[in-house]
Amino acid sequence: MTQELIDLRNSILEGRYEDALEIVDELEGMSKQATFRQIESFLNRMLIHLIKNQIEERLTNSWAASIRDSLRQIQKLNLKENKSSYYINRDEWEAEIEDELEAAIRTASVEVRSGAYTPAQLTELVDRSPIVQRAHDLLALTYLHSKKELPPIIDEYLTQLPGGEEWNQGGIR
Repeated sequence: MTQELIDLRNSILEGRYEDALEIVDELEGMSKQATFRQIESFLNRMLIHLIKNQIEERLTNSWAASIRDSLRQIQKLNLKENKSSYYINRDEWEAEIEDELEAAIRTASVEVRSGAYTPAQLTELVDRSPIVQRAHDLLALTYLHSKKELPPIIDEYLTQLPGGEEWNQGGIR
C-alpha cells in the first residue's frame, strides 16, 4: 500500500487526476477486501465454537467468550464509515456462512474432543442446518442491538445452546 500512496501523491502533484482517481479506487478496493477478510476470520472462529458446542454438547467460558468477541468484532467491522450501512447486509450472510463452515469444520477437527476426528469424520458428524441457523440468529443480533447491549444478549442466547444452562450457572469452565 505504501507504493500506491507514493503513486497517488505523484499523480496529484503532476496533475494526473485520472490516474489518481484510479489509485484511490484501488486503495478503496484493498480496504474493503481487508475488512471482508477480517469479518470472515471472526465468522470462522465463531463457527468453530458452534461446531465444538454441537459435537461435545457443552459450552465453556472460553467458547462463550470467543463467540461473544467474534460477534462484537463482526458488528464493529461490518458497519461502514457512514454508520448507516453495512458491508454485509443482514440477508446476505448465507454464502459467507456456507463458505466459512467448510473451513471451520476442518479447523475444528483439531480441537473437537482433543482432535479425535479427522476432517472427513467431523464433516460427517456435523449437522450443518442448526449451526447455520445459530450463526444467522447470532449475526442478526449485531444489527438489532448496540455495542453496549450486545454482550448480555449474546449470553442469553448462548444459554439456549447444548450445555448453555450449565455454563450460565457456572457448572462448566
